[in-house]
Amino acid sequence: MAHILVAEDERDIRELIAFTLKFAGHEITPAANGEEAVNLAKEKLPDLIMTDVRMPKMTGYEVCKAIKADDTTKHIPVIILSAKGQDEEIGQGKDAGADDYLLKPFAPDELTRRVAEILERLGVS
Repeated sequence: MAHILVAEDERDIRELIAFTLKFAGHEITPAANGEEAVNLAKEKLPDLIMTDVRMPKMTGYEVCKAIKADDTTKHIPVIILSAKGQDEEIGQGKDAGADDYLLKPFAPDELTRRVAEILERLGVS
């Protein structure tokens, strides 16, 4: 399955996402803030990055822009995770270069299904 970097500052949510996606067969690299996510993305080169919007050090939008601006990571799909689903927020994610947008809260089975759909659509195995 895929190697997924999960950037989420709330430990419980990060661990729930990691547990759910590991159970679905994915390899997970956790990051507790935006800066750590960008550094780990360059080091690990995951197949997919999932990033929360509101995090310390760098927002999810800033993470996405940094990933897409770097030649070594620009090919990695980025999914923005947010509790806010207003068109403006979704637009900000798309403007930052995000490949998709996933609203929180989500049930574990919904997360697994959406990640599988996104990976398939983006051609990531």
